[in-house]
Amino acid sequence: MNRLIFRTRPVTLTPIDMPAEYAQLKRILSFLDGPLLEAFAEYGDWVELGPGVQLLREGQYVKVVPIVLEGLVKVYTQTDQKELLLYFIQPKESCIMSLSAVMHNDPSKIFALTEEKSTLLLIPAGKITQWLKEFPRLNDLFYQQYDQRYAELIETIQQLLFNRLDQRIYEYLDELARLKGTRTLNIRHRQIAQDLGTAREVITRTLKKLEKEGKVSQVDGGIVLL
Repeated sequence: MNRLIFRTRPVTLTPIDMPAEYAQLKRILSFLDGPLLEAFAEYGDWVELGPGVQLLREGQYVKVVPIVLEGLVKVYTQTDQKELLLYFIQPKESCIMSLSAVMHNDPSKIFALTEEKSTLLLIPAGKITQWLKEFPRLNDLFYQQYDQRYAELIETIQQLLFNRLDQRIYEYLDELARLKGTRTLNIRHRQIAQDLGTAREVITRTLKKLEKEGKVSQVDGGIVLL
């Protein structure tokens, strides 16, 4: 189990007792069929991970496809030594790029990190093709995710092409605040720069501009959206 998770910092990986948590699985994924949930319970692995855990490396063959039960996961691409945040995976969602790699037996084109403490259900790649044939609701889940991710990627491209950097930074912070349920974000300039594919110094200058405009306030250890 541990060999499937690549850490960026020390963290405790805790398998969860599936029988004891089956009611929670049914509650969180209530939109899926009972037989599919039973298959998840039998063959899937539940894990609890701290923030900053690397789930998948670029170029790695995918062994498991995650479904987020609690928490938040970030998916990145990397070009010319720069990283760019593609999308967030929220509870009840999965990683379509991982599924695509499994279906085509290709190495991963992305890498993924936990943004915060998260509970994940890891589905064995070897079961995906079989379950897509046996359980129509699983197809529905992934088709819905394809549509959502496509729309998000189009929006990311439009932001890169047409939005000023200050607008991109504020929209990024606003979306992160919405996902975390708080207007006070414990985040560093370096992390914002990594997610948006730019330099830390550029982020620092732009945040000062946003602060003067009354849109954010920088406090010890974080940023408050006003």
